[in-house]
Amino acid sequence: MDIFFYEAFEEEANTLRLQLGNDFTYGFAPETIQEAGHLMPPARFLSIRTQSLIPLVWDNQLDGILSRSTGYDHLLAYASLSGTRIPLGYLEEYATRAVAEHAIMLTMALMRKLTQQMKQFPSFNRDGLTGVECEGRNLLVVGVGRIGREIVSLAQGVGFVVKGVDIVPDKPEVTYVSKENGVPWADVIINAMNLTTENRGYFSFDLFSTARRGLLFVNIARGEHSPLAEVERDLAAGRLGGLGLDVFEDEGNFGVALRDEDQPASPQRSLVERLLSYPNVILTPHNAFNSEEALRGKVASTVKQVKFFLKNKDFLWKI
Repeated sequence: MDIFFYEAFEEEANTLRLQLGNDFTYGFAPETIQEAGHLMPPARFLSIRTQSLIPLVWDNQLDGILSRSTGYDHLLAYASLSGTRIPLGYLEEYATRAVAEHAIMLTMALMRKLTQQMKQFPSFNRDGLTGVECEGRNLLVVGVGRIGREIVSLAQGVGFVVKGVDIVPDKPEVTYVSKENGVPWADVIINAMNLTTENRGYFSFDLFSTARRGLLFVNIARGEHSPLAEVERDLAAGRLGGLGLDVFEDEGNFGVALRDEDQPASPQRSLVERLLSYPNVILTPHNAFNSEEALRGKVASTVKQVKFFLKNKDFLWKI
């Protein structure tokens, strides 16, 4: 088999089959590596997303690993643990607009109390459902790369006053501030940073202690930036007025814990259940990238990487 794809959800697998055709031999599993239970790699060339934990003992049985994602911190972690010398690849940009729109969607849903509206619909009850509008509200975008820049543009289009935080303030259309000045100013914070060793735990209980009461926080970047235990403390203390998360720390274990209903209640499941009991929390399953348009781009980039690797034993976009 030329390549095996893990974490291939239905629409992705169907689109990949159409694009790969009969030129290669391949297989798919919707599960992560750890959920699939494979004792040996099914091919010497593997493709994963962000949740698979690659067994260290597989390293000398692999020729390459392709992550079907633009982020590759999980591959860096694997390389650090394994000391591997095999090529590691990722995808070029394909979902900037999709992720940015998802961030704005979460923000507006929190502002208009959408979750609570849906709960109260059966009684057609409007008590306590008065929301707020975007016009004139202060939005802080933390991490103004490709996705952050698109969020700035979309947010300005619906009337937000937008500022950005970034270690490289290189976008002339963005007004930059320090996080120390930006957090107390913001009505809404959207996190769009890439993950590094330096910014893990960035959105801590201490940082949010400087925020306005009722701040809305949305994270579409990496869960390690905002540990769930920390944001739960902020919700319980009333510091956060709303929380929208599409990403979660340690997703390789987190996702498995939520999907495996046969296992005893895990700390992750219990924490999620507590968060979902709040009327001002929206959690989505790391799905911000998943639009039809982005999926077409993702599959096109994946096929390009696969063909190049099978011919050259290397990647076009590599770590």
